Order: sequence, then C-alpha cells, then structure tokens
Amino acid sequence: MFALLTTAFLLTPACKNAGKKEMTKQNTSQPADKMQWWKDAKFGMFIHWGVYSVPAGVYKGHKVKGIGEWIMNRGKIPVAEYREYAKSFNPVKYDPEAWVKLAKEAGMKYMVITSKHHDGFGMFDSKVTDWDIVDATPYQKDVLAPLVKACRKQGMHIGFYYSQAQDWNHPGGAAFRVLARAGWENPDSARIDKYTAEHDGHWDPAQLGSFDEYLDKIAVPQVKEILSNYGPIDILWWDTPKNMTPERAKKFLPIIAKYPKLITNNRLGGGIKGDLETPEQYIPATGFPGRNWEVCMTMNDTWGYKSWDHNWKSGKDLLLKLSEIVSKGGNFLLNVGPTSEGLIPQASIDRLRYVGRWMKKNSEAIYGTTANPFSWLPWGRATLKGNKLYLHVYDWPRDGMLKLPLRNKVNKAYLLVDPENQLKVESNKEHVEISVPAEAPDSVISIVTLEFEGTLDVLPLPSAGKEGKASSVDDMTKVENLFNGNPKDKWMPAAGDKNPWIEVDLGEPIAIGHFSIVEPWHPWNHKYQKFELQVKKGDKWMTVVKGTTEGSGHSESFEPVTGQYFRLLMTGPDGDRPVLNEWVLHRAL
Repeated sequence: MFALLTTAFLLTPACKNAGKKEMTKQNTSQPADKMQWWKDAKFGMFIHWGVYSVPAGVYKGHKVKGIGEWIMNRGKIPVAEYREYAKSFNPVKYDPEAWVKLAKEAGMKYMVITSKHHDGFGMFDSKVTDWDIVDATPYQKDVLAPLVKACRKQGMHIGFYYSQAQDWNHPGGAAFRVLARAGWENPDSARIDKYTAEHDGHWDPAQLGSFDEYLDKIAVPQVKEILSNYGPIDILWWDTPKNMTPERAKKFLPIIAKYPKLITNNRLGGGIKGDLETPEQYIPATGFPGRNWEVCMTMNDTWGYKSWDHNWKSGKDLLLKLSEIVSKGGNFLLNVGPTSEGLIPQASIDRLRYVGRWMKKNSEAIYGTTANPFSWLPWGRATLKGNKLYLHVYDWPRDGMLKLPLRNKVNKAYLLVDPENQLKVESNKEHVEISVPAEAPDSVISIVTLEFEGTLDVLPLPSAGKEGKASSVDDMTKVENLFNGNPKDKWMPAAGDKNPWIEVDLGEPIAIGHFSIVEPWHPWNHKYQKFELQVKKGDKWMTVVKGTTEGSGHSESFEPVTGQYFRLLMTGPDGDRPVLNEWVLHRAL
C-alpha cells in the first residue's frame, strides 16, 4: 500500500462503457451475481500483518518516516539484515476467532489479510521459498488457515492481499524508488540514491535479477498456492503493479479464471480492470458511477504496525466516513495493523467497537443499500433500499424541519430507532418536509426513514450532460468530459494557456449551494490546485468561493447563489496545467 480527505458528496449519471479492449475482458464466464454479497456487505476489515511489525517503524534507533510496512524500502535495510527480523516474529497471542468476532462486532462482513506484502514475506507455508512464516520464524505455523477457518465458522467472507510485483527479498522482484532521506537521515544517502537510480529502485545487490523469472518462480506459483490451499477464497487483492505489462499480467489470468466467483481489484496491472476500483486514503468526490469501488483506509497514518504512530482518527470520524462512502455507492475497507505478537492495537479495537455500537442500531441504513439519489443534501447523506430512503442526518435541524428534494408521495416517515412513531410529512411539487423531534436520537448520525411510492423522482443535477466551454482544450481531452458523469475522463487546457477557465450554461437560472470537482491524483501526490468559482451577474463575473483543492478532489458548500452561467478559474499544481475529471454544481435546498 502507498502512504484524509473526505471531500464531496454526490452521484453523477452512470458513465458510458469505456473501450472494451481484449485485456479488460477478465472472468467473462463469471456468475452475474458474484458481486452481490460484496455490494450488500459495505464494510470490511483490512489486515496488514508481517515481519515489518517487528521493527515497528524504528531502524537503528531512528523513527523511519512513512508507512510501517514500507520500512525495508524507506529505511534501505539490506536483505540479509531485514531477514533477521523474522527470528523475532512470534505471534503467540494470535487469536483468529477473536479477530473475526471483533470484525463482526464492528459490523464488518468481510476480511482481507496480507498473504505477502512488498517485503516478500509469506504469511503461509509456501513451497517455492523459505522466506515465509513457517520456515523463517520461531512460530512455524501458517496464520492464514486458522483465520479462514474462523471466518467460515462465523459467517465472514475472507480475502487475501498479494503483492504480485513488488518483492524486496526475492531476486528480480520490483521495487519503487524512494530516496534514502525520505525514511531517515541516512548518512550514506548519496551513495544509496545513486545506486537506486541505476538499479530501478533496488538498494541491495541481493535484490537484482530477472523480473520475469521472479514472476514465474515466485509470484505465479504463490498465487496458485493461496487460491488452492484454503478452499474457496472470496477476494484477491492485488497491489502496486510496477513493471506489470499486459504480457506479464496475462500470466495470472488462467489462474484466476479457475475461480469464477473470485473478486479481484484493479491493481493487477497490464490494463486489467478487475471487478472494483480502489481509492486509497481518500473518499472520491463523485464515487465511480458504473463501477464497483472500495475505499481502503487506515485508522492512523500507517497500514503495518508502527509503535510510535498515535495519530488516530476518532471513532466519530470513521463512522462519518462509513456513512459518506456508502452514500456514494462504495464499500469501506478499514485497516488494522497487528503487532508481532499477534495483537490488534487497543486503539483500533476501541474505534471498531464505537462504530459497531452505532451499526447495531442503524445497520439497516447501510447493508444492502444503493447510493444516495440526491445530488447534495446540506444536512447529511442518504442511502436507498427498494422503496425506502434512509436519511443520514449529521446536522439535526434546529427548526425541526428536514427538507428533501423528493417529488414522490411519502407513505410513512419515522426514526429508524423508533419505527412505531410516525413523523409528519408535508409535500409540494419539488420538496418534502419532515417534522422531526427537537432532540436528535444519535449524537453523530441519526437515521430518518421514508417509505415512498413509485419510482424515485428527484431533480436532475443542474450541470449533468452540459457541453460547457473553456479558454482552451488540449487535443487529448474534451470540455464535455467534465459533465458526463465519468470520473476517468478529463479536461486540460492547451499548453501555453496562462489563464485557464471552464464555463457552463445551466439553461436557466438555478439556485446553487454546493460544488464538487474530481482530480486525477492521490492525496500523497500533493498535487494541489487553486480554484475560483464565479457566477455571472449581468455582464460581470462575481466570485462565489475560492481556495485550494486536496489533489484528489474538492467539495464545498456556500451561501446559495442563483445564476445561469457559472465559471471555474483553475491554476495547476506546481506551475503545470490544471487537470480536472469532473465539475458538478448542486442545487440549493
């Protein structure tokens, strides 16, 4: 995993099918419903566990910066020296039954554990290497088998993470280049950086070799092992596909084709789309309409255990993130990083139980739901299941009136925790207003349930499907890409455009109270862009709001402003041209 941002909230119209190249047609014989359990589950546990939990973020007395499972790379630890840590990896306190019970208590429906991370260490008994938990540690036992058994016993789905490309121990495995001083003040950094620049990221001669030979002798056989040794596995979670060409990715396709119910993500490489998108450490502004997707996120700043990382997100924050992700149509894969003894940190346990207490009362508004049908709700989020709307109210209305842009007839409204007492509902052609009690039933997220008649009827996004115009357009992009609901498309101005802007005509004056933009980067890329949203009043453009994006998207509310023409001024990151995937305007309520 690579080293938060909750930004936007909306769902745009489903994207058009992308070009269907042969390499993207993976698992064409798969059952039509293989994703259904996953879509219904919504919430899962990620487990990053391995030898890196022994140094626990410290090397030669130095706190190594970055995520814990990358300590070998960021610390530039030689292979032979890193292998010594395995002699201290002895998880005698490992209790898989307790882990599964904890996940269930939190409301999670599936678990994904690292079978091999980038350090190449197998958490199972591999027959193609001795660099695994059975052969290299005093524990001498496979830890995957008892977890799979516990999951099946308790009705939990199970998946394996596998690092197919990066492997810093087996010769030929790939390695992303990280500067030596990015980990710690290494006095030998100049020599190491020169070496890594000349050897494709590798810092130890023991790592050098043929990548194709590594794939053939280690990665491909090990994927066969983890998929065949434990009975049916539900998920295979690839990661960091460095050097994975289409030809190399094809090596794995015959293996996974044998498991038509197996769910795979989009990180195999070589153009293989897999079954789901995997935004990491951020919530995408518009989700991924037309695609399954899953946010993976840490509770603090690391995936693998670090003894000195105490920057924990609060239970409240994690609960709000779960609500937001599910309201956009995604799943939430929340990480724990156990210690070398096999213990999940108490801070993680406390936060999981916090979420679990809310889920015990309100999980109906999470499981089996689909995305929020409204473009924006100033007081919270919403999910949908059949003819029930679940309103996730973060900001309880002081005036006792909850307003919703719904045009259907509402047969019943009630608090999810008190279904016997119906709430008063008033309707007009554009909105529904629900009278709610003075006190919110929950201090973080209160659920109001509406039962409505007919097919859901809501106002469309004002900016959806518009053509737009711009100061200039790069030949490889289009302005209309910003309004087509596909967060994979993009607009970029032509080279040399010193003052780039984009403009949209809504067709009629509309009150706007919120906007969202989608960007093509990850949070750790630090690609921040400056923006200024304007509305046209007469012959003049007036500033509505301006600021800086997070690099992976931005969303912002403002005092409602009515206009037909809106413009967005953009300044790209670090002097480069700006790039946007989506720009969405939301009606004010």
